[in-house]
Amino acid sequence: MEPTVNDLCFPSANHSCRKIPRSQSEATAVYTLLAAITVVTVLLNLLVILHTCTNLLLLSLAVSDFLVGFLQMPFQMFYFQGCWFLGAFGCALSNFTSFLVTSASVGNMVLISVDRYVAICDPLLYSSSSDEIYREAGRSHSAEE
Repeated sequence: MEPTVNDLCFPSANHSCRKIPRSQSEATAVYTLLAAITVVTVLLNLLVILHTCTNLLLLSLAVSDFLVGFLQMPFQMFYFQGCWFLGAFGCALSNFTSFLVTSASVGNMVLISVDRYVAICDPLLYSSSSDEIYREAGRSHSAEE
């Protein structure tokens, strides 16, 4: 069955992909949900970032999750539509930033897991090493002000 002109994302191109048929109510519900999740992710992580955070690992996780909400989640709305209108460079940039910010977020979670593991398995070593780290961070923060 040959696709009609209305079924294609770019009718003038020979290699155009097909549009994904969706009802108006389904598209509205999904776009509203994606937009709400994006706004909540960005705002709540921004609150964590703006709050005076003494745990640098949690601050780093909040920054990387903020970037996920700010840079990656809005592009998911384009993927839902089925047609990519931002060109080859926009697609490559979207894929690169998606990989980068997701890897940063996962890397932060791994570092927090290692930090918690050391805190539980060797608490005497952890308290001295973490005190030094936070003391140095406090000095550099007070020197900036």
